[in-house]
Amino acid sequence: MSLQTMTYLVVGFTFAIYIGIAIWARAGSTSEFYVAGGSVHPVLNGMATGADWMSAASFISMAGLIANMGYGGSLFLMGWTGGYVLLAMLLAPYLRKFGKFTVPQFVGDRFYSKGASSVAVLCLLAASLTYIIGQMTGVGVAFSRFLGVSNTTGVFIGMGIVFMYAVFGGMKGITYTQVAQYCVLILAYTIPAIFISLQLTGNPIPQLGLGSEYLDTGHSLLNKVDQVVTELGFAKYTTNVRMSILNQFVYTVSLMIGTAGLPHVIIRFFTVPKVKDARASAGWALVFIAILYTTAPAVAAMARLNLHATVNKAVTQDRETADFFAAENQLVWDERPAWMDRWAVTGLLKFEDKNGDGRVQYYNDKTKDAAVVAKVEAAGWAGSELKVNRDIMVLANPEIALLPNWVIALVAAGGLAAALSTAAGLLLAISSAISHDLLKDMWMPDLSEKGELMAGKIAMACSIVVAGYLGLNPPDFAAGTVAIAFGLAASSIFPCLMMGIFNKKMNKEGAIAGMLAGLGITMFYVFAHKGIFFIKSTAFVNSVGGPNFFLGIEPNAFGAIGAVVNFAVAYVVSKITPECPEHITHMVEDVRIPRGSKAVDGSHAH
Repeated sequence: MSLQTMTYLVVGFTFAIYIGIAIWARAGSTSEFYVAGGSVHPVLNGMATGADWMSAASFISMAGLIANMGYGGSLFLMGWTGGYVLLAMLLAPYLRKFGKFTVPQFVGDRFYSKGASSVAVLCLLAASLTYIIGQMTGVGVAFSRFLGVSNTTGVFIGMGIVFMYAVFGGMKGITYTQVAQYCVLILAYTIPAIFISLQLTGNPIPQLGLGSEYLDTGHSLLNKVDQVVTELGFAKYTTNVRMSILNQFVYTVSLMIGTAGLPHVIIRFFTVPKVKDARASAGWALVFIAILYTTAPAVAAMARLNLHATVNKAVTQDRETADFFAAENQLVWDERPAWMDRWAVTGLLKFEDKNGDGRVQYYNDKTKDAAVVAKVEAAGWAGSELKVNRDIMVLANPEIALLPNWVIALVAAGGLAAALSTAAGLLLAISSAISHDLLKDMWMPDLSEKGELMAGKIAMACSIVVAGYLGLNPPDFAAGTVAIAFGLAASSIFPCLMMGIFNKKMNKEGAIAGMLAGLGITMFYVFAHKGIFFIKSTAFVNSVGGPNFFLGIEPNAFGAIGAVVNFAVAYVVSKITPECPEHITHMVEDVRIPRGSKAVDGSHAH
């Protein structure tokens, strides 16, 4: 059976499962639409949270980033997993005990202000819409390659699939769909990793294969990667940092606190019956997430090594005698493997024969290493001739390693499952913010349950259209775009939640001022670099000091600085405005008491 046919069958089968589950578990009430009726088992909720959390950025882009950046890419691993621990320990149990559907509802009640709730909706929409761009970008990448369609068509197909199971199923349908999607994506990620680890090291456990011997050479796989990339002028794989130590640290912090402030993940802890179940599901989610996140570094290193080995035979030759610049070691383009043609069609892999020798030269043509430059000149190379989009590394990895067609098809299904599961969770968070927090709680308090349910579905449908448009015009690669979304959540939502739970004297004026200040300064920094609302022609960074003008920190990492501004402004404003009412102080104390084995009365009330 051909690869294309196998891919259609596997992807079509998984989509049929998702839509079937959505029909079976369709929401019949607002409680089921928003929080699945609060009846999901903690293990299933942990699995659904894992799928909700592990997006296209995790599945498709993260390992590609690590493969491209080496050690510097570890900030994504540390930031995202560390942030989930923060969420599970500091926020989820307390928010579940508070017993409200959404983040804006918590903010509105805790800070006794519809104004605070409105600002929280604004922050939620800013973070969630930016996040969903990355998911739709990932959907386009996966569809364009594996279904043989254009990136644009891929995004449209993804919009249609999400519409089917998100709009009709609500949180109930999404939850059980995400359980199935987790099973698909984790198998799709680990099975190829096991195959490739066995190929390269003889060790079936990728996490151990990363430090195992490479092809009986007497050298570890990581040492081999270091040798290959430095020979070809790239930075050393195991020590390269992201721009600077300060930038790498701030970037990691931004991802951590941004994770803890993501509304579409927080809302998952309202789908379980009791507070202790929220804690249990958080623990299970961490286990399910760890399976993929501990595998990612191995996938990244092996993908990087396999790519170089494909275009340069010296990679697999004796370490001491291999000549990376010898003509006979470079891949002849006319003898290229079939996977290169398949990815070239998408435009995500490009070859340009700059010196006209018909062979592929792939190296860092911007290197300052004098020894490498001398070897390049002696070999007659005229520049690196292969461009590989970092977002394709995971999806292309099984093809590069020449694995069976069914494994490649499974990876396609996994990539789509990761992107679609997170997109659905984000859309539900956006929908609930608009229909529940704005319409029901503020503008139309007399709206019936049936009317609210319809408003939620209409809001989700509109959000899908906006998300599709933004996915066709992304500001960055998938994980880079997602990092911006995390920065927006870090600078606005996380500080507000932390102060709402752990600072009983924080008042509404402080919370509102902090959220606006944090979100405002972060958006200013991002828009200066990326353009206003990500329209590149409107970027104005050169007018305010040049790229990364604040301490050399890039815009994707600026959320941590925005969070500091949020905390500082909130503290100062709270000191010069009226104190927090006494009944709010008592409510905060009650929420923080470490009991709560019983469900909070009215947890599904609205």
